[in-house]
Amino acid sequence: MRGRKPTAISVGSSPVTDIPRPPAWLTKEAKAEWRRIMPDLVERRTLTTPDMGMVEAYCVSIGRIREIEREIQASGSIDLKLFRAQDAATKTARQIAAEIGLTPVSRSRPAVRDSDDDDELLNI
Repeated sequence: MRGRKPTAISVGSSPVTDIPRPPAWLTKEAKAEWRRIMPDLVERRTLTTPDMGMVEAYCVSIGRIREIEREIQASGSIDLKLFRAQDAATKTARQIAAEIGLTPVSRSRPAVRDSDDDDELLNI
């Protein structure tokens, strides 16, 4: 293998330990997504306070996808503007999900572990 071995993601120095309430300004759909993902993110202890903006952006994107889908289904016609908006929101949500560890692939890349037991598992 070429290059450096990826370093493991360490548990944050000040991880979020309690599930925060969703921001009041989020839409109903975005708040539902917040409540769905936050327990897992908090349990993994990789989420820190500065990461909360990315979580908000992810929830906004997911909320937007769902709201646009409802509009598409209600209209019964093909509105390319809605399809483009939904596609853009989907791409944004996918990218952010990968960044904050919400995809199967992002969770399988280097294991999250405490920084003080880095070599313990290798018996070095």
